[in-house]
Amino acid sequence: MKLNLANPQAGMQKTVEVDDEKKLLPFFEKRMGAEVAGDSIGDEFKGYIFRISGGNDKQGFPMMQGVLANHRVRLLFRKGMKCYRQRRTGEKKRKSVRGAIVGPDLAVLNLVLVKKGPETIPGLTDAERPRRLGPKRANHIRKLFNLSKDQDVRKYVVRRQIEGKKKTKAPKIQRLITKTRLQRKRAYLSKQRRSVIKSREEAKAYKEVLTAYKHDQKKKRADVVAKKKAQAAVAAAPKVADAKKTAAGKKGGK
Repeated sequence: MKLNLANPQAGMQKTVEVDDEKKLLPFFEKRMGAEVAGDSIGDEFKGYIFRISGGNDKQGFPMMQGVLANHRVRLLFRKGMKCYRQRRTGEKKRKSVRGAIVGPDLAVLNLVLVKKGPETIPGLTDAERPRRLGPKRANHIRKLFNLSKDQDVRKYVVRRQIEGKKKTKAPKIQRLITKTRLQRKRAYLSKQRRSVIKSREEAKAYKEVLTAYKHDQKKKRADVVAKKKAQAAVAAAPKVADAKKTAAGKKGGK
């Protein structure tokens, strides 16, 4: 089994090949995230403590945190889950992953150095590899140099020298709050407020026009109905008069 040993503080990494399974017994049946002493790996690792961060089995399937098994399982993955990258919107896929419990079927085991022992390990703790690039985000630069909000972040950007040239390069600072940015924000908020006020005024004017229109339509409808009733009354007046005369004649004949 291969052991990938990482030292994040120094930026160093080393791979150790272990053929004897007896040396790996302290790691078996341990879960991802567990801390294990490195005494069994070799004499130079006495006093060292490592944290299990992952691994792969002999077929290349990665260990997944939260799967409490020491074998391979098939899970239904969706967007946002570990060990899976969505290719299409809304896609779900069933994939095989290795459980989070260490076993003899692993080909690679990833370990992170938690505590350093008395002896120095070549390639892991004997040197420090400085970071090639500095922080890019404004708050990360402030945190690195312990700056206050009033201090200008642009003066503390980590620049790097280009090999073979006299030029230096620096990253573009992200999330940098400048006067221009604040002015644009004020302009945007002002535009939003004007838009809201305009929408309310237009809605109010539309409501007034709609109310007046409905009132006019109601009045016109009432006038039409009244006119029809008047016409019907005029048309029915001769018939009513004839009926009255007929009724009066019948009474006189009696």
